[in-house]
Amino acid sequence: MDPTASPENMSTRERILALAESSVLEKGFAATSIEELIAGVGITKGGFFYHFRDKGVLAKALLQRYLDREEAILDEIMARADALHEDPLHAFLIALKMFAELLQDLPETHPGCLIASFCYQENLFNADVRELNRKGVLHWRGLFRGRLRQIAERYPPRLPIDIDALGDMLSTIVDGGIIVSKVLREKDVLPRQVLLYRELVRTVFLGCPNGQ
Repeated sequence: MDPTASPENMSTRERILALAESSVLEKGFAATSIEELIAGVGITKGGFFYHFRDKGVLAKALLQRYLDREEAILDEIMARADALHEDPLHAFLIALKMFAELLQDLPETHPGCLIASFCYQENLFNADVRELNRKGVLHWRGLFRGRLRQIAERYPPRLPIDIDALGDMLSTIVDGGIIVSKVLREKDVLPRQVLLYRELVRTVFLGCPNGQ
């Protein structure tokens, strides 16, 4: 879904999901009620259950929608970076710069991460939702680790470092940056953290700028 799409151009199902996502990120899944979604979208209870037979089905659809959207954003950034530079290291550095710029262009602080929200309240969800959340994290782990392993084949690390841990570090930086930026109401925190990670990656594979 296009995040800039106006509510009147969205289907009823998308309007429910959009409102549910905002509510979950703001106050959590447990505090998000079907009644408030019905009132917010302006439909009947029957209209809600036509799209989602219960709140558990809503949770799975909400998470799948979030994962699909984030995967599409990352895939587009990586594809654009690869088109600009065939070298795996420089393409990854370009992708991180693009990602930071995307975050910087957000009008406010990042709204939050559904993966983290679902993790914190995982006792509310069934095994299917928990497994979907796990697969989402594993997908990003595989993406980042794969990129860094490819880079390491061409550029042996200048520092003793666990490449797989360096891959996981990007996910932890993003989630941690979201928390700090939201708590402090400082939208620059997250893109600055991504750029700092970019400099770490550059140093690991190319060494310090002064050659030390």
